[in-house]
Amino acid sequence: MSDQPQAIRVERGQRPNARGEARLDWWREAKFGMFIHWGLYAIPAGEWKGEKIPGIGEWIMHRARIPVKEYEQLARQFNPVKFNAAEWVGLAKRAGQKYLVITAKHHDGFCMYDSKVTDYDIVDATPFGRDPMKELAAECAKQGIKLCFYYSQTQDWHHPDGDGNDWDYDPAKQDFQSYLDNYVKPQVRELLTNYGPIGLIWFDTPKGMTEAQSRSLLQLVHELQPDCLVSGRIGNTMGDYASAGDNAIPAEFVREDWETPATINDTWGYKADDHNWKSTKDLLRKLVDIVSKGGNYLLNVGPTAEGEIPQPSVERLTEMGEWLQRNGEAIYGTHAGPVQGLTWCRSTARPGKVYLHVYDWPEDGVLKFTPIAHGDLRGAYLLSDPSRQPLPFGLKDHQLAIEGPRQQPDSPITVVVVELPGQIDLEPGVNA
Repeated sequence: MSDQPQAIRVERGQRPNARGEARLDWWREAKFGMFIHWGLYAIPAGEWKGEKIPGIGEWIMHRARIPVKEYEQLARQFNPVKFNAAEWVGLAKRAGQKYLVITAKHHDGFCMYDSKVTDYDIVDATPFGRDPMKELAAECAKQGIKLCFYYSQTQDWHHPDGDGNDWDYDPAKQDFQSYLDNYVKPQVRELLTNYGPIGLIWFDTPKGMTEAQSRSLLQLVHELQPDCLVSGRIGNTMGDYASAGDNAIPAEFVREDWETPATINDTWGYKADDHNWKSTKDLLRKLVDIVSKGGNYLLNVGPTAEGEIPQPSVERLTEMGEWLQRNGEAIYGTHAGPVQGLTWCRSTARPGKVYLHVYDWPEDGVLKFTPIAHGDLRGAYLLSDPSRQPLPFGLKDHQLAIEGPRQQPDSPITVVVVELPGQIDLEPGVNA
């Protein structure tokens, strides 16, 4: 990820036909995924030689300008004996997340899988000596979660021809094309050959990559695994879906397929002093907001050097999963809803139903909207109500009024289902 604030960046991809291709169906259905940033940077956890380094945890090598030879020594200490693939995948499943994206190689250049292209990897360079990607692949297959890989294709502060390290290497002497052809592509081939079907490759920070370089990498992925998706951060407005900036949510509905990568606290990689945890309520509102505008939410955890996901992340993801157990119908496989522009409510939809996600329940329990095809409205009920007791509705002052209980029925967001006959127009409009 970037250590700089990013503007919202949701762009049309170079492959507009991906919208209609079956290989995108699982991703559009999923809506919610787990991001995992894990690597050597979890050892210093934000501190180097007694000094706390500002910025996000996984950027410590760059921010502290740590020489390659010094940073390499961290590998000798990396022994995450508490890593348990079943627990990690199980947490994603309990949280209601449908895919898992993990850092196979981040900008520090250390490979978190068994690469034959280099010995600078978790199997060859650490006392741990195991391939966590193999273990995660097996568990994802077992538990029904899509395995996906993050791979830093441009920045590599360890490799002399990678981008970003100007304190050990002279940028004028770097040969990025050679790095791409002889290092990146062979490693992408490994990742798409040795770990079974991969849902997507999440590239990042393309920086100065040319259009030809981005296209050649995109083509390699689709050659190796035709169904594997490619994130929009491959660069040059390519990729199978678009990416918003880190933690950025567009203000309005976006027609393209897009995704917001986001943190639960402030950092991606583990940082010991970052305790700025977002509340479950805030995280759920972000999930609903993103899905209501047509996007996916990729929510990050940063495991420790011992291989544990921090407990505050576990607690929040578990609570999100409990809400999704009751209300997942209003999230998975839905489209942006026709009710847009309200501060107290969001909407999602599918043929025959509109889901009203109420953030702030009215004191009198009456929800008021500009009519949604009122003449043909068949009914309304609370999604969290197993009995689906009908809620009274009618027109009041030229507004559709749905009468619910005075007390908020579900926390922190209540979903009201409005039933409409057959196929409805799912094109969102402003409903203020």
